[in-house]
Amino acid sequence: MADDAGYGETSDQDLLARHVDGDPDAFGELVRRHRDRLWAVALRTLGDREEAADAVQDALVSAYRAAHTFRGQSAVTTWLHRITVNACLDRARKAASRKTSPVDDTERLEQLLEPHESASAPAERNDLHRELLEALGTLPAEQRAALVLVDMQGYPVAEAARILDVPTGTVKSRCARGRARLLPLLTHLRSEGGDDGKKSGGGRNRAQGASVPPAAGPRDAGPSDSAAVKGGGGRA
Repeated sequence: MADDAGYGETSDQDLLARHVDGDPDAFGELVRRHRDRLWAVALRTLGDREEAADAVQDALVSAYRAAHTFRGQSAVTTWLHRITVNACLDRARKAASRKTSPVDDTERLEQLLEPHESASAPAERNDLHRELLEALGTLPAEQRAALVLVDMQGYPVAEAARILDVPTGTVKSRCARGRARLLPLLTHLRSEGGDDGKKSGGGRNRAQGASVPPAAGPRDAGPSDSAAVKGGGGRA
């Protein structure tokens, strides 16, 4: 297999084109470049490691098979995120039909924290994350996905709209409704956060009210799980 250096100057779009043309390693390089962010979005949207792993794997297999349909109307990373979010929403809807109660498994919620936060953050910080994620799990899947992208991953509204394949107004509406539903659940966290809470809400995507504290920027790698995406889409 070609090493990473062989594709160092190759764009995502060229990698996808090479994959379509039969390059056996090009799609694997795309997976290596983007799997951490796809994993972070899936994990925070679904709140369950196994479900997130399955959603990412489903998305990568779909992308592998549908690469020939890519027309370059958006960035490859936007296209991959859209497929991943759709896979997550499909799983969230299926899960909702089986279980109506919100996420309340403390051990599972702790697994959503970044590894460095789980190991070294003060207990108060971990408690805040647990309560935040528990509240987030009560939202409808579409609102949760919008808030994860905008408030937790830090994507601009326009980019989140491209990922979700909806108008920007729909993203704003879902975020506003989600924040309104979170407000009564998170008001005490805002008061306990003091000045830190004020600082964390200053991003350009933040609306007045109960914005979800950001967990990682769009270029930050989320908590990776090699088992979730090992092999990429090349085994489809």
